Amino acid sequence: MRVFQILTTVSYGDAVSNDCLALFELLKTSGYETYVYAENIGKQAERMGVKPYARLQKLRDDDIILYHLSTGTELNERIKALNGRKFIIYHNTTPPDVFVPYSGKLARLCSCGLDETRSLKGTFEGGFCDSDFNRQQLISYGYECPLKVRPILIPFEDYKKDPDAETLEQMGGDTKENDHKIKNVLFVGRIAPNKCQEDLISLLYAYRKMYSDPIRLILAGNPSGLEKYMAKLKVFAGELGLEDIVFTGQISFAKILAYYRSADAFVSMSEHEGFCVPLVEAMFFDVPILAYSSTAVPETLGGSGIIFDSKDPSHAARCLHEILNNKELRDLIISEQKERLKFFGYGNVSEIFMKQFKEFTGQ
Repeated sequence: MRVFQILTTVSYGDAVSNDCLALFELLKTSGYETYVYAENIGKQAERMGVKPYARLQKLRDDDIILYHLSTGTELNERIKALNGRKFIIYHNTTPPDVFVPYSGKLARLCSCGLDETRSLKGTFEGGFCDSDFNRQQLISYGYECPLKVRPILIPFEDYKKDPDAETLEQMGGDTKENDHKIKNVLFVGRIAPNKCQEDLISLLYAYRKMYSDPIRLILAGNPSGLEKYMAKLKVFAGELGLEDIVFTGQISFAKILAYYRSADAFVSMSEHEGFCVPLVEAMFFDVPILAYSSTAVPETLGGSGIIFDSKDPSHAARCLHEILNNKELRDLIISEQKERLKFFGYGNVSEIFMKQFKEFTGQ
């Protein structure tokens, strides 16, 4: 049996790409002849053996196609005509309206992505969904094939690598070894309007007005394609007189590790997540989580962390102050997150995926 993963882009640091490459390694070590083809390939992915979709070899009727869908692309039409047994891996598509003021291109891509997802409802034998939130969306689009929920596969061994020493020192060192004078509040995610970084800036402003202890906001994310939104965030921060905000831009994995290791809290105000890998990453690094309850976020947290339903900056600031200053509460949150993290363990998620994969393929 040959297994082909097909997707539009495989690039460094992207959650969909990382999931695809992790599944590639899992399938290969499980004894399958497996390949990855993409329209756009980053240099690192090319070195890992990802091949251009234009060079896709001739497929047989019994080949297995795992199609990662997350945006608008010509592949969404081409996939229909391919030979082989087709299964969707659905990562969700960001609602296009949020991009309209900042990027017409992204708005069109996401709008096409949603329309094309609906048009593919009769194409697949079955589907893998990152969350039940994603599964319910496909059902609402008329998908009648079997749909199974399985978390994104995360190779946690990578997170044990050495962090960037200079960045770690700049942020005050590892929280497990140092009590920071300035507390680091972290959010990891693309600089994008659905991630709502402006609400994190409002939270920082409210915190400063209510409490005297110093905190620093770290927004670790790539603004590529959404430079207008990034500019808006910087203007907003300037109008509020906030200087302790770190906009990292696109950074190396070693620097991401440094920011996680130096974080005193992870805060998310995002309004659209199909899974949200950074929540699981924060669990791994024992960083207590405070998150706005939306889309798949509560499902991923699974009762851990602190979730709030209102975006009132004052309420969020009070919650954050408790996390940063109440050791008993902090220890409890971390303990609950450790327990939740077990579900996302590489061995457990690998077992879930392989069981579902064999059920779908009739092995």
